[in-house]
Amino acid sequence: MKIESSTKPPGAGAPLVKEAPGHSGSKAVTATSDDVQLSTLAAQLSASDDEQAFDAVRVSEIKQAISEGRFTINTGAIAERLIASARELVDSRLQA
Repeated sequence: MKIESSTKPPGAGAPLVKEAPGHSGSKAVTATSDDVQLSTLAAQLSASDDEQAFDAVRVSEIKQAISEGRFTINTGAIAERLIASARELVDSRLQA
């Protein structure tokens, strides 16, 4: 099954002017811009664009460990990162 996007990404020929609802197109309303703040993780990921998307050797090692039953998940680290992410989200909403 092929899934196609019905919307075009921003900047892909999309007009910078939006028509106001209820108008016949004789008047245009300019689009407003919003401030966007990246999370720390997003900024780190953006800064590491020059690095390879994934490490194929590491993926192979993990796959082997899973198949041998010796792969362990550090639930404490996952919980800490989830809580930190939630705090960052709450803090960003409180500042807005």
